[in-house]
Amino acid sequence: MNISSHYKLGVFLVWTRRSIYALVLLAAVPTALYQVLGWKWIAIPWVPIALVGTAASFIAGFKNTQTYNRTWEARQIWGAIINSSRAWGIMARDFVAGVAEEEEQILHRQLVYRHFAWLTALRFQMRDPRSWEHIRTKPYNVEFKKYYRVPEWESDLGEELEPYLTEKECSAVLKAKNRATQIIALQSAQLKALKQSGQLETFPYMQMANLLKELYEHQGKSERIKNFPYPRQFASINLFFIRLLVILMPFGMLNEFAKLGDHGVWLTIPFSVIVGWVFTSLEQVGESTENPFEGGANDVPITSMCRTIESDLREILGESDLPPAIVAENDILM
Repeated sequence: MNISSHYKLGVFLVWTRRSIYALVLLAAVPTALYQVLGWKWIAIPWVPIALVGTAASFIAGFKNTQTYNRTWEARQIWGAIINSSRAWGIMARDFVAGVAEEEEQILHRQLVYRHFAWLTALRFQMRDPRSWEHIRTKPYNVEFKKYYRVPEWESDLGEELEPYLTEKECSAVLKAKNRATQIIALQSAQLKALKQSGQLETFPYMQMANLLKELYEHQGKSERIKNFPYPRQFASINLFFIRLLVILMPFGMLNEFAKLGDHGVWLTIPFSVIVGWVFTSLEQVGESTENPFEGGANDVPITSMCRTIESDLREILGESDLPPAIVAENDILM
């Protein structure tokens, strides 16, 4: 997530420069053929190009709206995870009783730290690559990764889980296919044991069990966005329509700028590039917003949010040695 007021124009131009190079070439070739070689017949009327542009505008606007909705929904889900996590912390502290104060503190710590393990496993699962994601395949995204780090790509899940789980639990979780799911199952098993031993009364048990159900729902919603891409048919027609438009646009501008005089036709190049850049940038921005967990600069900052939750819950436990907040790199917060 970019935390500055906006992307600087220079950064945005560098990010889209490959499209600009292509647009200059697409505009220069027909203009040179028209003016230098006298191929006046390559100019086409503006009306069909305007119709293609209208269709491209509609589909580009639709895509950007829907991809933004995916990112905003992802942010809402993780906002709900923060709220549910805080509720879990106070319930674990206030509902669970031990035969002695020391045992009680251990139980509280187990339930809260296991929740940290769930958050860790979930964010690692959200950063796993998918075939339709663009962060590792598009040159402009690969290049932009030098400005920030994705912690989940640089650390080992097993090492991250060790402080939060017992050795037996950690081993069992790492063998599971869906690790976050199994961690909540461990939480449920301990709640059941606490209820049977009389350390957790029936009504608090039901409240905490319902909260585990909520966490499953949050996880499932995150997995839905992660595992179901923006429909490929809509992504494809958006790409095809915009490419068709930028190819045709110089041919439609030739006659219009030729009316300005002998050299006016050369204005076709800059104006075709400007208009084409608007459309290709819309496509590129929409594409970079499709997958809010892929590890891109516009992701939902789940690493930072998990660190915030951990700090809050450790304070609820009475701990003072809190982990530092995640710091943005070049205004990119992960």
